[in-house]
Amino acid sequence: MKLTPDSLSELALRLKAERRRQGLSRAQAAAVCGVSTSFIRDAESDPGRCSLLKLLLLGSGLGLQASFDGWLGDDPGGDAGSPDGNAE
Repeated sequence: MKLTPDSLSELALRLKAERRRQGLSRAQAAAVCGVSTSFIRDAESDPGRCSLLKLLLLGSGLGLQASFDGWLGDDPGGDAGSPDGNAE
């Protein structure tokens, strides 16, 4: 899923669907992901109001991955942590 400001409502639906697919209540997902139950509710209704850090915690806790592609000088096979592709 490509994230844009216009796709945040789709993100909310997908987060909720993934939590439900895994059979997790909001309280269970919150415990697994290290966020509050109210955050789960907010992320599933309006993720645009949520911090990126907490959205990443939620996603990774549900087994999802996020990435930013297209950085200048990215080497798909190299170390993404270094601009020149070399580990520091």
